[in-house]
Amino acid sequence: MEFDHIHFYLENAIDSRDWFVEKLGFKAISAQTTQDTHTEIINRGQVYFVLSSPITSASSVANFLSLHPPGVADVAFRVGDIESVVAKAAANGAKILQPPTQNSQGLKRAKISGWGDLSHTLIEKIDDAQILNPTHQLLTDIVDIDHVVLNVAEDNLESALNWYHQILGFQPEQNFDIQTDKSALRSRVMVDVDGGVKFPINEPASANSQVQEFLDANHGAGIQHIALRTGNILGVVGELRSRGLSFLKVPVSYYTNLESKALNYLSKTDWEAVQNYQILLDWQEMISEAMLLQIFTQPIFPEPTIFFEFIERRVSWVDGKLMQAQGFGEGNFKALFEAIEREQMKRGSLVE
Repeated sequence: MEFDHIHFYLENAIDSRDWFVEKLGFKAISAQTTQDTHTEIINRGQVYFVLSSPITSASSVANFLSLHPPGVADVAFRVGDIESVVAKAAANGAKILQPPTQNSQGLKRAKISGWGDLSHTLIEKIDDAQILNPTHQLLTDIVDIDHVVLNVAEDNLESALNWYHQILGFQPEQNFDIQTDKSALRSRVMVDVDGGVKFPINEPASANSQVQEFLDANHGAGIQHIALRTGNILGVVGELRSRGLSFLKVPVSYYTNLESKALNYLSKTDWEAVQNYQILLDWQEMISEAMLLQIFTQPIFPEPTIFFEFIERRVSWVDGKLMQAQGFGEGNFKALFEAIEREQMKRGSLVE
């Protein structure tokens, strides 16, 4: 299984398209208008987003926006055998929103309910020779969707984990219980059996958790952030900052504590760029050269809901094998959550 695309429901798809083009460097590739809904499709490299807005109150987008602020309504997956995936989902209690259909080009698709008001479009993989391969593009750009994070209400984490295990066959990979002096959350990482989809799920572990702030602003569970993978985070973040995209700020002390280790693996020029761009660094134990670099944007909508992560997983030779940095920046969790807490304090949702 792999991520195929992310579908946003928004107030104005054209304005949102222009924002993604201006701030994130996406390209508008097609548009479609029905009686009730206008849709824009945009991409950057292998990352595709669908943006829909309502024309009339009969639109499903209008119904979503009556319940939630703008955000992700559907996370689409590419699957090997759509009939078997849908049959398993139905047998385990998922609502089938659209049964499998095939268009004139032979593309099969279906849609099932997800957690809360989220849905999942399923698209059957076509022959490998026909699939756009990320290696055909410049790997220094944004390569693909690395992971997508779902926030659920307190005490719903285990139920959500079981749901995605039963419906889509996701398996638990990592557990994180994260706590600072001010707030806490619990996170469990789910992956599909082939490892192509990474789907962390969070729940609040304190009343003032960033997850609870999201749930309050979103009026329920939903997608908190989308991580986009790149082969050159310094180049991509430099470009995005020049476009005016806003990122979370990192204190100088974070880099002071890392400098001696970082200079073992980064040139002085790159280390200065990491600090200037305020990128977080992490290393896997036993694979020190397999460095993970990541950075997080401010929320992209007026509400403190969805944001983006940009992540580079560097590789290293270990015992004759090429190893890529895995995980989710565990060493950065404290710095990340303290950065988010500072933003919460500015919004008044977290008090010292």
